Amino acid sequence: MSERPQVHPVFLCGGSGTRLWPLSRKSYPKQFAAILGDESLFQGSARRLTGEGFSDPIVVTGDPYRFVVGEQLTTLGVRPDALMIEPEGRNTAPAILAAALWQEKSDPEALMLVAPSDHVIPDHAGFREAVFAATNRALEGDLVTFGIRPDRPETGYGYLLLADDGNPASDTPQKLASFIEKPDADAAEKMVADHRYLWNAGIFLFKVRTLVEAYKAHAPEVLTGVRRAVDAAKGDLGFIRLDAAAWATVPDISVDYAIMEKAGNLSVMPYGGKWSDLGSWEAVWQDSNPDGDGMVVSQNATAIDCKGSLLRSESDRLELVGIGLTDTVAIATSDAIVIAPRAESQRVKEAVAALKARGARQATEFPRDFRPWGWYESLAMGSRFQVKRIVVHPGASLSLQSHHHRSEHWIVVEGTARVTVNEDVKLVTENESVYIPLGAVHRMENPGKFPMVLIEVQTGSYLGEDDIVRYEDIYARA
Repeated sequence: MSERPQVHPVFLCGGSGTRLWPLSRKSYPKQFAAILGDESLFQGSARRLTGEGFSDPIVVTGDPYRFVVGEQLTTLGVRPDALMIEPEGRNTAPAILAAALWQEKSDPEALMLVAPSDHVIPDHAGFREAVFAATNRALEGDLVTFGIRPDRPETGYGYLLLADDGNPASDTPQKLASFIEKPDADAAEKMVADHRYLWNAGIFLFKVRTLVEAYKAHAPEVLTGVRRAVDAAKGDLGFIRLDAAAWATVPDISVDYAIMEKAGNLSVMPYGGKWSDLGSWEAVWQDSNPDGDGMVVSQNATAIDCKGSLLRSESDRLELVGIGLTDTVAIATSDAIVIAPRAESQRVKEAVAALKARGARQATEFPRDFRPWGWYESLAMGSRFQVKRIVVHPGASLSLQSHHHRSEHWIVVEGTARVTVNEDVKLVTENESVYIPLGAVHRMENPGKFPMVLIEVQTGSYLGEDDIVRYEDIYARA
């Protein structure tokens, strides 16, 4: 058997996080959440495209997620080839091109596989075989997209129309006739019955040189700005920061509109295995193996005389109980609950828009705020006080900092903290506490091998997160 060509995975890791609200939000979108099983969707994507035949991945993400990406890859033992930071989201065409231009520096003939980081493909081995079956066509100069054989009419996906002689059951790439926008219900019914249509998975395989030539021909304005942003990129703690000024000039456009719907060298690799982009709570219900009554019930949730429903509580402090429900989703976090008919669950984005209009922080902010050193969550808040639980990873350290408007009282409840207060440095163990006066220069570190947990009580006239003056920070935050 001939040696397989090396495939370079590229993961797109942005997103607004509205479709699975309240579990997914802008501050912590769905790809980082453990929605099905113990691993996040991003980790599942990385595991799926790791191993023989695959190189270390390139990840394109936003600044708020850079440390989460690194931490979740480290947990898997995956070392990224490059972790690229977009100054702002500009849709998929610029993000994909940025990864390609970075790869071009070392190997313009490299094969790149671009994949969203929030899809579910349970058969990892089967999907890898589909990727390798498409490599010859990509090496010959085609832009290969992946199409999923549909098992139902679906209005939430775009479709791919094969050429007249195309075979949707083939195990080799087929000629692609056109892209179809998300259809209405009647059109979706007809397309599924036609058998020449596949769902558009938004996954692409191509040579770097082929893609760059496609941008030259069909989207030169995107190529100009992205090349400037990549050429002027700067390293930052192992991350690659694209140049913000150049990036701001790049059009906000999807790769489908910019390239794929214009190029003539297109083919599609059919894939018949299970696939989902988990685009709604309805999809989560479908992929969660409902029981004989059609029920999916999480820990901290109880169903009484319910059918065809998804009951999910993400908080061990909130018990969710459904009584007599049919075809319903009820999702609870510690600070928000959504209840809707299963068939209407895609409308949660309307709820997010309404909450944004009211200025509700739940629209975009997750209860847990993830930081490079760990995470924290607010347990109680008043006009002049706030109580937080703070978890610090082993070996991690908060910045050396001070506050103008608040003092803090730290109580260690698990592990040991090394605490700096002005010139004083000491170890604080379980059931011990330390007081941080207003204006004191202080730092907290976890010198141990296990997570350290403490309770922080803040008091003062202003408790916002922007009341931080940083003097030293190992994560180079301003």
